[in-house]
Amino acid sequence: MSESPPPTPRRALVVGVTGIVGQAVARRLVADGWETYGLSRSGATPQPEVHAVRADLGDRQGLATALADVRPHVVAITAWTRMETEADNIRVNGGAVRDLLSALSPGGSVQHVALMTGLKHYLGPFEAYGQGDMPDTPFHEDEERLPYPNFYYAQEDELFAAAERDGFTWSVHRSHTVFGFATGNAMNMIATLCAYASLCREKGLPFVFPGSEMQWNSLTDVTDADLLAEQMTWAAATPSGQDQAFNTANGDVFRWRWLWPQVAAWFGLEWEGPTGEPRTLEAAMDGMEPVWADLAAQHGLVEPDLARVASWWHSDADLGRTMEVVTDMNKSRTAGFSATRDTRASFFAYAEQYREARVIP
Repeated sequence: MSESPPPTPRRALVVGVTGIVGQAVARRLVADGWETYGLSRSGATPQPEVHAVRADLGDRQGLATALADVRPHVVAITAWTRMETEADNIRVNGGAVRDLLSALSPGGSVQHVALMTGLKHYLGPFEAYGQGDMPDTPFHEDEERLPYPNFYYAQEDELFAAAERDGFTWSVHRSHTVFGFATGNAMNMIATLCAYASLCREKGLPFVFPGSEMQWNSLTDVTDADLLAEQMTWAAATPSGQDQAFNTANGDVFRWRWLWPQVAAWFGLEWEGPTGEPRTLEAAMDGMEPVWADLAAQHGLVEPDLARVASWWHSDADLGRTMEVVTDMNKSRTAGFSATRDTRASFFAYAEQYREARVIP
């Protein structure tokens, strides 16, 4: 009697595998036994078990060539490129989803695509951020789209069109500010605040909250990168998670006026709350690149380029908002995804990870 052939391994592709979310998704897929491929412009991967795919999302032919033999069953899209205008954001980021899924279409292997977007779905794009009539908080997934061009909407529409064409299921994951571990990432609040605190300590400066009084005093929530990875892989494997859009937040809420003094204490700093107009990180940290380079040399840090550790602009945008931002997680819970994270514990666990990895002193 002949033996049955071994089962075909489950194969996944993580797009944006070097990013703060892509790294978390790849780690979870590997741990769950998936044969995992990671696409990035650099061709780097976060761990040796991930097979590197080097391609630029803006190069349609290059994508087709690089992905010709990958044939994944599950695709997680966690990458985007910030452009100068929303029209360009739509052209580049909507086009990236379209061209990626077109490149995978001939293989006929794709069963599910999970797309990460964010709360600008409810808040509006950079050019109309927080303007007009926004939905009441907490934000719900069934809110109507805002009447502004938005690259998240364009990405969703490309996903829906490809799913109808190729017959795969999909999920959309709308995260809030992401807490996680990565460097060289455009949306990395923990690394940014850790770099800010380290520079304040080096220069003897107070740890000033850079945002608005609204963000200091109001309730908010965030998204742990590992929780987002868990939700994306859950949706790929669970019928109740498919062909749905889900908010993704930790499940708890907090106020920065509560967390900020604890962050200051962790770094041994005096702190200050908001006073009038936001005292932005971009202004406060202007010209600090040589100071960081000296810190890196003194402490043997792995990244002497401050721009690859801190993203002042993004944290300023998050902390400077003048509206409450809280998400509703009931849809996800009702569908069967009940995982949560403790935001305070998440912050300090990642801060310690950055210190152990010698990203911060």
